[in-house]
Amino acid sequence: MEREYAKMTVTPKAERALRRGHPWVYGEEITAAQGSWTDGDIVDVLSSKGRWLGAGFINASSKIRVRVISRNTNDRFDEAFFRRRVSYALRYRQAVMGADFSACRLIFGEADQFPGLTVDRFEDILAAEVLSLGMDRRKDLIFRLLKEEAEKLGVSIRAIYERSDSPLRAKEGLEESCGFVSLPGLETGLDGHVIITENGIRYDVDYIHGQKTGFFLDQKYNRLAAARLAKGRKVLDCFTHTGAFALNAAMAGAERVTAVDISADALKQAERNAALNGLSEKIDFRQGDVFRFLTDAAGAGADWDYIILDPPAFTKSGATADSAYRGYREINRRAMQLLPRGGFLATCSCSHFMPRDRFEQMLRDAAADASVSLRQIEARQQAPDHPILWGVPETDYLKFYLFQVV
Repeated sequence: MEREYAKMTVTPKAERALRRGHPWVYGEEITAAQGSWTDGDIVDVLSSKGRWLGAGFINASSKIRVRVISRNTNDRFDEAFFRRRVSYALRYRQAVMGADFSACRLIFGEADQFPGLTVDRFEDILAAEVLSLGMDRRKDLIFRLLKEEAEKLGVSIRAIYERSDSPLRAKEGLEESCGFVSLPGLETGLDGHVIITENGIRYDVDYIHGQKTGFFLDQKYNRLAAARLAKGRKVLDCFTHTGAFALNAAMAGAERVTAVDISADALKQAERNAALNGLSEKIDFRQGDVFRFLTDAAGAGADWDYIILDPPAFTKSGATADSAYRGYREINRRAMQLLPRGGFLATCSCSHFMPRDRFEQMLRDAAADASVSLRQIEARQQAPDHPILWGVPETDYLKFYLFQVV
């Protein structure tokens, strides 16, 4: 059956990117358009020779003009299509997360071919963020399908909360949108808190006011890896946020843990989490700028033998990558200088604008600055509920390393 979608012809450069698996077509890469459409519609993408390359959401307000969602000529973008996609995403998480399926990312944007959509599961609550117009126009359908397909897997969903409050929505011509999703069988008006368990540790997740969707699930197994080194050690957890690395270290038998963050609200949540797990006496929470804290600690004769660096993204664009490099280098240099020979360092970056090879070069530079050598224990990435889709480097964002300073 002949497709009835408008057609966008793209440059050879865009064609090569699409054939390698990248789903984005930028505005300047479209050389011709046929047919009529409304922003948010599905359009076909064609090569300069008229060969079909895929179909995706169009938005003239966005720098990313088309977000490709299918390369299958037989797809019809009806409810059955999106139900298959939702079911596939949920069953993938059930397979790779096992017992951790109760608190994990269910949909990870382009990696699941849902461009601009993030959905996290916190027990019987789903928290969602919608950042693209195409997904925004179909979000009510997607939310309903999520509930229905979850129930087929024996998962009861009590509520879905939309956290679409990112300024990135403005780049899609969208206003911010937050609130409980109203669907039959879903509750609304809840207090925004739910208790989850990760690595045997309980957390009070604030999915209304917490950062992003309320909790950073991508470090789940990195926290376990870090905890394996913590027994009997004096641990400093920098940028602790709601305390996850600190709690894992304390639970693993650290002699003492100091957790630092600049946000008073985050530290209050971290203290609640420590109390939930009976660890309040093992962790000293301190508010302050981590850069200044490390400088002051060096002059005070600090004796930590394990430092964890989990900073926020120092760069969210290529334009600030050089500045971020300097920030990462400085924070790692200070940590390395504080550690004794034989001490341990966990360090990471959550920005895809700081690629793995450049992050590793930064670590080499920081070690040279600190006059130390690094013995690598592990190099890790995000948990598999945040899958890396080859051909889409934006999905490969989290770098995590464990070192011994020698």
